[in-house]
Amino acid sequence: MPLRRRALLGAPALIPLAAAAQPAWPERPVRIVVPFPPGQAADIVTRLVADQLSARWPQRALVENRGGGAGAPGVESVARAPADGYTLVAATSGTFGVNPSVLPRLPYDAERDFAPISNIAMVPLLLVAHPSFPARDPAALAAMLRARPGEVNIASAGPATSQHMAIELLQLRTGLRFNIVHYRGSGPGITDLVAGNVPVMMDSVASALGHIRAGRAVALAVASARRIPQLPDTPTLAETLSPGYEAAGWTGLAAPAGTPAPIVERISADLRAILAEPAIVERLHGMATIPDPGTPAQFAAFIRAEIAKWREVAQAAQVRLEG
Repeated sequence: MPLRRRALLGAPALIPLAAAAQPAWPERPVRIVVPFPPGQAADIVTRLVADQLSARWPQRALVENRGGGAGAPGVESVARAPADGYTLVAATSGTFGVNPSVLPRLPYDAERDFAPISNIAMVPLLLVAHPSFPARDPAALAAMLRARPGEVNIASAGPATSQHMAIELLQLRTGLRFNIVHYRGSGPGITDLVAGNVPVMMDSVASALGHIRAGRAVALAVASARRIPQLPDTPTLAETLSPGYEAAGWTGLAAPAGTPAPIVERISADLRAILAEPAIVERLHGMATIPDPGTPAQFAAFIRAEIAKWREVAQAAQVRLEG
């Protein structure tokens, strides 16, 4: 038999052998590192999708909390992990969007060290006030701030948090000036607001919604680009004070750079399918979050835009963290 003919006849037999040499994924549990303690929004959202991924995959997706250091140690551990699809990280607005501009010795590069998979959910922020606060809408608030620049106290969840950066962005875009009072987390801040010790706060909808519904706090404006289903009658800051304004917390998934593209695409497709299910959408809305799935390319572009936005804010407001 001529050599060329033998080669052509033998080629199809090689294809199944080559395919068989590629190991199936996942063959063992997939670890998702959440760089914060249990119970925070990023942890809750990640655990929800991890349970759903576990139901789709032949192996479980296991969540591991590694808190501390503004999330940097947990994120770094994934940047240094094998790029085999078995270690992922909950990529958040703080660790991927803000940290690159406020931590001088960040032990990872949020763009180069990771393969973005998909965003999961946006965590809307809002301006909320004590019921005794005289300004009940954004226009009245702006008038008060122009008359008394730097005198109105506003609570944030701490330096360089999404709440703090949202305040700084609003000041940068509008020229309005608050006196920012930092708390150790959202909980203590909203507690002080409800008690009347601080009149206004930039908080997450998830933290403030129960107080708003109970009449212990008043929603002034949401920081998202569009009105949200949980507070449909509350205007946005974009439509009232600053066109184009948008600030939110968010949580997605990323893998170490170099993770095989088929694995990244597989996880992203599974996430998009999960986040399209009506029951999951309803659960996320009940947690005061907004599903926000996308392709790996879309999530990568979103992360780049977030880094650029918060770098501008951090430089203008001179926001820095030690660590």
